[in-house]
Amino acid sequence: MCRWLALLSSQGRLAAPSLRRRDRPGVTPPDDAGADQLGAGEYVPEDRRLEALRDAAAGCRGCDLWQRATRTVFGEGNPQALIMLVGEQPGDREDLAGHPFVGPAGRLLDEALERAGIDRKLVYVTNAVKHFSWTPSRGKRRIHKRPTERQIVACRPWLVAEIDAVQPRVVVALGATAARALIGPDVRVSVDRGRTFRGLNGSTVVPTVHPSSILRLIDQPEYEGLMSVFVRDLKAATQARSGRPTSRSR
Repeated sequence: MCRWLALLSSQGRLAAPSLRRRDRPGVTPPDDAGADQLGAGEYVPEDRRLEALRDAAAGCRGCDLWQRATRTVFGEGNPQALIMLVGEQPGDREDLAGHPFVGPAGRLLDEALERAGIDRKLVYVTNAVKHFSWTPSRGKRRIHKRPTERQIVACRPWLVAEIDAVQPRVVVALGATAARALIGPDVRVSVDRGRTFRGLNGSTVVPTVHPSSILRLIDQPEYEGLMSVFVRDLKAATQARSGRPTSRSR
């Protein structure tokens, strides 16, 4: 049993979402029974409107990340968006500004959305984890640190509440952390990107790469190649939104 499943089994509170292709017969979406009983669950209000959720999340102490983060960075965007974009966590710029995807990865996301014909004003953007996880460097710079499985699970009630409030038709998982939070521990972005999976509230989940993975590429042809892949996956999400079948693009 992998550590992700072992963690959830030991908690005995939240069933891990299992990897399911939307087009497989007899599949079911991730089981979220008891999701709001773990970590951040006690901070999620009964009022599930976005403003109420955002206000409550500001005081969340569901995991230890709040201790070193500047603030909670909650999702933003169109409250009736048909497409929701979910990243891993706020970065350094986002932590300081208090808004998701405003740093270099956000600028690349804006470019990719434009190339895919998607107006960012019409989507909702958020992260699987709402506080910045970081480690200090020798200087003043704070270095991104991937959140632990426990932190991802602890923060998941906020993501579930956001999806419930917005009711998107398609949720795009940007990177491995978001994909695992939305689909399950067995998802592999390198293999499953561009495919469709069953999500919460009848939504479709489309995993793809995180913009930061594109920014790390130094070789220009590799950069342009992965950027093209990212744009195609975003276009696949728009097709899934309209109910048209999507296929994995290479």
